[in-house]
Amino acid sequence: MHHRARLLPVLALLAGPALAGDDVRHQRGMATLDVITGGDAQQALDRLTDIAPELGAWIADFAYGDVVSRPALDLRSRELATVAALTALGNARPQLEAHIGGALNAGCTPREVLEVILQMAVYAGFPASLNGVAAARTVFAARGISPE
Repeated sequence: MHHRARLLPVLALLAGPALAGDDVRHQRGMATLDVITGGDAQQALDRLTDIAPELGAWIADFAYGDVVSRPALDLRSRELATVAALTALGNARPQLEAHIGGALNAGCTPREVLEVILQMAVYAGFPASLNGVAAARTVFAARGISPE
């Protein structure tokens, strides 16, 4: 499905208040997560239910329902910011790979993702940027795409 088509349910839910009732914020969070995960939000959260179901609810409802789905920035911009932050952290490779994929799902180009990772060499150091490039290489290879 084209990324704009996946964004339509998110945009419809964004019309609600930033801190809405639990059902609305959960739906908004799941719709946003579905774009980022390519439609596998529930499966991603289900991996937490056996040991930490609360964490899955916090991720869906607060992180994505209240924060990431705020309308002041589009999802592309938010995913690029997330890739930058995870690259700078340098210790979150699985999450970085997931958000590199999420940035692509939200409409970012491979080159845009790489540019953000490369810029982190200035702010987080070359090791963080090198690790980010390795994560991007893994995601791009899994999707059969090139950085150009």
